[in-house]
Amino acid sequence: MAFTSDEESKLKLIISAFENGKRLSDLPLASGTNPYDMLVEVLDEDGESKKAALATLLPYAEEQCSYGIEFNTAVSTPTCTRVGSSDLHKRCPIQNRLRGCLLDDDGKVVEYLDPSDWTGHDRSGLRGQVMVEIPTHYRKFETEGNKRRVLLSEFPLPGYTQVPLAYVSAYEATVQRSTLKLSSVVNVNPDYRGGNNAAANDGTAKSLLGRPATSISRTNFRNYARKRKASSSEWNCMTYDIQKTLYWLFVVEYATLNSQAAYNAAPTAEGYRQGGLGAGVTNWDSGTWNTFNGYNPFIPCGITDSLGNNTGVVAYHLENEDGSISKDFEVPRYHGIENPFGHIWQWTDGINVRISATKANGGDELSKVYVCSDPSKFSDTGYTGYSHVGNEARNEGYVKEIIFGIGGEIMPKVCTGGGSTTLLL
Repeated sequence: MAFTSDEESKLKLIISAFENGKRLSDLPLASGTNPYDMLVEVLDEDGESKKAALATLLPYAEEQCSYGIEFNTAVSTPTCTRVGSSDLHKRCPIQNRLRGCLLDDDGKVVEYLDPSDWTGHDRSGLRGQVMVEIPTHYRKFETEGNKRRVLLSEFPLPGYTQVPLAYVSAYEATVQRSTLKLSSVVNVNPDYRGGNNAAANDGTAKSLLGRPATSISRTNFRNYARKRKASSSEWNCMTYDIQKTLYWLFVVEYATLNSQAAYNAAPTAEGYRQGGLGAGVTNWDSGTWNTFNGYNPFIPCGITDSLGNNTGVVAYHLENEDGSISKDFEVPRYHGIENPFGHIWQWTDGINVRISATKANGGDELSKVYVCSDPSKFSDTGYTGYSHVGNEARNEGYVKEIIFGIGGEIMPKVCTGGGSTTLLL
């Protein structure tokens, strides 16, 4: 069959186009980032190729690829409204990717722990520190009048900021006394004695073996963590960034600002998580605690490990010296992280508050909050490398409003007019 000259010309163009075609990875990057200036090829319902502005597709992408919450600072309730994809709210894909692992001192995963029960693994520290991996994800904070929104996504949607892969201690940390290394382990050896390291308590009801360490400064907590890898700032005590990440993951999953709401394992009729993590180890009166062991920790590390990577509470019966029960507790666990609140005070690095004197004494009467995401610049006395994100309330009381801002800051901004369930971090 012969081709006409016109057909031959068209055929040559087709062959040339085929030979000069490029794979997507070979194409140059677009010169701009404005989605209104970019076009993409789409197929309409008739199967024809059409062009569309990329910006017209993004709202649909965000609606399908994000999930979050909204709350109103003018309304005195911790309950939030779920926004975004209802399917993602049911699945909580980011939260359910938190998983326990053993991490060596170079920061490499030795093994991932059984998602349903960690108790079959060596958690003594011989094979690595017991940590929880927080996956890379993306989030956006929005303010509209009195409304605040927090949105999460597994994808880098426009306006979203990356939350990098991170590892957090599964337990409240102890210290290996012979090396002064901060440790996340389940180990009752005296070398890992917790609390104030009182050996006289060994073998008694107030034993500190297997408990987290206390009575140590933030400076030393930082230094002890970094002993795991010389000349590096990769290992740290709890950081403000991770505290903030865990809090917003919880809030989006449970649609409440009150992490201490009563625990409820059953989902709602829609399939959402409800309730909170319970009071945890926050409801022991200080006088009895002081008499028992002088405010030292009393919950053993790893007591909730039978829950694996899951969220829940585990009963712990604190005994007196004669074997009688002194107090019953429900120890909380959030996706592998034990006692995310309560029990003992925790040092948090990467945040400093500059508390100024009154104007009469030459100050500005402000308590300025500075945060830092670069561990190499963490400091107890300076603010180099830190960013001012807002001002903290200067009076005591229940938290009514947090700083929030573009970074979702969780420090209290207003502590007047709040209540016991208005906002509990």
